[in-house]
Amino acid sequence: MQRSTFAKILLMTSSALLATQVLAATPRYSTVVSSLYSFNHPYAAQASNELATKMTKMAVSPFSFYRGTSHLFYKDMMTLPASSYTNASTNKVWLQGDMHLQNFGALRDDSSNDIFDINDFDEGYFGAYVWDVRRMAVSIILAAKENGLSSTDRQQLVRDFIDTYLNKNSEFKGTSDELTYRLTTANTSEVVKDTIQALAGKSRSSFLAKYTAITNSARKFQNLTDLVAVPSATYTAINSAMSSYISSIPAAKRYSNSYYAVKDIRQKLGSGVGSLGKMRYYVLVQGATTSTSDDVILEMKQQSSSTVAIAAPNLMPASAYNSNQAYRMVRSAKAMSSNTDRLYGYTTLGSVAYSLREKSPFQEDFDYTLLTSYGKFKTAVEYMGKVLARAHSMSDQDYDATLITYSIDKQITDVVTSSSSFKDEIVNFSLDYAAQVEYDWQSLKTAQQNGATLY
Repeated sequence: MQRSTFAKILLMTSSALLATQVLAATPRYSTVVSSLYSFNHPYAAQASNELATKMTKMAVSPFSFYRGTSHLFYKDMMTLPASSYTNASTNKVWLQGDMHLQNFGALRDDSSNDIFDINDFDEGYFGAYVWDVRRMAVSIILAAKENGLSSTDRQQLVRDFIDTYLNKNSEFKGTSDELTYRLTTANTSEVVKDTIQALAGKSRSSFLAKYTAITNSARKFQNLTDLVAVPSATYTAINSAMSSYISSIPAAKRYSNSYYAVKDIRQKLGSGVGSLGKMRYYVLVQGATTSTSDDVILEMKQQSSSTVAIAAPNLMPASAYNSNQAYRMVRSAKAMSSNTDRLYGYTTLGSVAYSLREKSPFQEDFDYTLLTSYGKFKTAVEYMGKVLARAHSMSDQDYDATLITYSIDKQITDVVTSSSSFKDEIVNFSLDYAAQVEYDWQSLKTAQQNGATLY
């Protein structure tokens, strides 16, 4: 029985009738090319070189392709069978939206804790909790295969991830522990602990020296290949937009206006994968004092509608983010993490929404290529399962009871009546969807060889 390019097969078991999704992965060249074009073309006029970089990055591997195509994933979520383990409540969860291994990392939070956490909320939106779980599971399969792990190990890694996700939700049920739970060097090990420990070797002075230099007692950005000068009109517009940004920061976390005084602005090129094509700027501001030693770099990033909204249009009411996509991103970050950067805020340039936050000296990306054995990979994804459970749990009624009126950790714990069957369902989905991603990646490579217009 085919449904679009996929199939749904219902398997009978002796104990229950379980809906197990088997996706008949198939080449779909035209769908991939048209989807890439439709999603990326709106940014072609402003950043065609960045989009060319995006296509080059996505062509490196199926995992890289997956990172850049959340829009294709959510287009598929519209037609693929739903999980057997959802209900009305668990279909409205605050999602990170683009779960994969590279959207985790170490950071120093606003209370000076060095932690391991989710570090990207551009696609934050309401949707079925299982979409975050599915998307993360597929990324595990793809990255583990890239790292040379066996099929048996890859499947077990998905089960390991889900085990800690479900167990942590169960632990949070009936408590408020999710509001204070964090991963630090004290409760982690191996690659995750190493990632957190890397923050100790970082400093603001070395970070500033990487991007800036002092000339005639004034700090300015250096002339780097990935930091380019902006037109004077853009510089003026960003400078003018700073007042709106300052006003978007809650008064309790707002510094004096002098803190945000602009010293220099550059366009940042080449960062990320999925967001390439959207405008990104680095804004150098004064910081706490007139000394050049405590200057701060803000990352100003263009935001658009969440790709999750493709599968769940209007599920998050526009009133929740004042119809401003950058505010949606900022609220998502605050809902799903604790002690968030007090420089989180938003503004607009013309009609385009931009989020701002500090480009912190105290951040370390997670390097999945270090997960070269099943043991290392298992330890990492178990921590990631805990982090995702905490993010889902704290973004429910604990954050804003007018938006989500119930306890997500309770709802998820109660709806997953069989953890073993749920794991089977997710493993089956992730294996088959990973196979589809590999086909789609090949379609991209073929399109590039054919000279197809992708943006």
